[in-house]
Amino acid sequence: MINVSVVGAGQTKFGRHPEYDLRELFSFAAVEAIEEAGISPTDVEAAFIGNLSADRFNNQCHIAPMMVDFAGMKGIPATKCEAACASSATALRAAILAIESGIHDVVIAAGVEKMSDQPTPSVIETLAMAADQTFEAGPGITFPGIFAVLAVAHMHKYGTTREQFASVAVKNHANAVHNPLAQYQKEITMEKALSSRMVAWPLGLFDCSPISDGAAAVVLVRTKEARKYTDAPVKIIASTQASDTMNLCDRDDLSTLGAARRASHKAYKQAKLEPQDIDFAEVHDCFTIAEIIATEDLGFFKPGQGGPAVEQGLTRIGAEKPINTSGGLKAKGHPVGATGVSQLRELYLQLRNEAGKRQVPNADVGLTHNVGGTGASCAIHIASRW
Repeated sequence: MINVSVVGAGQTKFGRHPEYDLRELFSFAAVEAIEEAGISPTDVEAAFIGNLSADRFNNQCHIAPMMVDFAGMKGIPATKCEAACASSATALRAAILAIESGIHDVVIAAGVEKMSDQPTPSVIETLAMAADQTFEAGPGITFPGIFAVLAVAHMHKYGTTREQFASVAVKNHANAVHNPLAQYQKEITMEKALSSRMVAWPLGLFDCSPISDGAAAVVLVRTKEARKYTDAPVKIIASTQASDTMNLCDRDDLSTLGAARRASHKAYKQAKLEPQDIDFAEVHDCFTIAEIIATEDLGFFKPGQGGPAVEQGLTRIGAEKPINTSGGLKAKGHPVGATGVSQLRELYLQLRNEAGKRQVPNADVGLTHNVGGTGASCAIHIASRW
């Protein structure tokens, strides 16, 4: 079992932030996490930072040393990690391994993305670079189109409905109302979700996560040292990663993500747990169909039952398996390089009983599921209360 704990966490509000640049967003989150851990920036020994494409979004390469310098950590090893939308989850995993290896004792894992500097068509083009250029993005398919393919496959195989997709959006917007850092703190109705303009059938506007700016950060230390920093550390008990084919045409089944199934299987084995032992989860709902597939891939519901489960209210706070208590990517926002660490921050709050009106009762174990691109990457983390 992993010997690493979270002792501080920080996050900016997700949304559009024309008033801040990339390094400022990173610093807001990093400094908050450092201060909560009761340490100085100079106490941090290394940083791993998730980011998809600052070179395209912000015309800036080599961002890691720039980020740590601006946040008061000048001189430490600083590494950018890129795995499309799973960039900061892989940064988190790298940070965990850096501590597990014995090389470092205090490490910051973070993610940052500022997407709104570019017009929407340019953002869509940049995101499509995380798909296979030869077989998918090059011929013209976008990410809504790719996940529409997955949605149609799931509908064809299991009878999943657009009403079930809409149920995901309605639930996650309701959760985000109680998250002060969410991009959209506004409830929506089933009627509004179903009547929104079509983006890529069967996915409408309210089935899609937004363009977002933001950053998130956590401070990690050895578990045996964690109570020196806080009275309520959160233990990381599993950190796994798996991959799949880049293009959809080489996959055997489009109604599931093989990388997620493989990574979650390894995570449960590492934590010595089963799916039923997970009290709540933050999953990668870049599109509403992605949440439904995730709940099946993670073993929370049988294949084909993820749609009925959300429609029946089983994934609401207080129900059988609360999913995306933060509002998820759908309503909290999705600054792609920051999403994985932001998911862990939600686990940190829940396991410390600090999530306010979105608190999951008796939450002892939580899971994060962060997917990269079309599902070619997936990183899973499981955390528990001390």
